[in-house]
Amino acid sequence: MMDLFESKMKRLEEIVERLEEREIPLGESLSLFEEGVALVRELDGILQGAEGKIRMLMEDLRLKELPWDETGKGDEGDEIR
Repeated sequence: MMDLFESKMKRLEEIVERLEEREIPLGESLSLFEEGVALVRELDGILQGAEGKIRMLMEDLRLKELPWDETGKGDEGDEIR
């Protein structure tokens, strides 16, 4: 997944560099802009997918945590070992 993200990001950077040039024909500019917008949408989807996975993993960690207080006893007063 990261290779895909990285390659799309690199292509987007190339597009931005080309669009920043002063002597670029209008047709090429529009074509590159359209490609750039599509890449931004794809990259956003990849990032949102990664964010969702991170949230699931963090929630899983929270569910596995044991209740604990400074006395070494859980919420029910039972000692946690």
